[in-house]
Amino acid sequence: MKKLALILGVLFLSVGAFAQEGKNVKKNDLTGPAYKNYQVWMDKSEPVKIYSQNSIASLEGPAYKNQQPSKETPKENLVEVKIGGSERQKLTGPAYKNYGPWTQGYK
Repeated sequence: MKKLALILGVLFLSVGAFAQEGKNVKKNDLTGPAYKNYQVWMDKSEPVKIYSQNSIASLEGPAYKNQQPSKETPKENLVEVKIGGSERQKLTGPAYKNYGPWTQGYK
């Protein structure tokens, strides 16, 4: 009777441990075939917003050497950087195939 209870207890704990796999999967946590078969839509992370400074004062000499990079920039100097959405993504067919850097700005 004790052996049966012990076996059922271990079985219950092992099933509970395996049930947690698959939730909030990150690509860095995976190894082996799971890493190889990882799909992009399995990633549930939110995209990170990237900001750039609107105007940066160019410093020279001792002022550059003694600047404090940890000092925060004011919110009004920050501009959100948009990534993607190029002209080429809107093209299809031969126009996409024949697109080159020399065709930018021309239709």
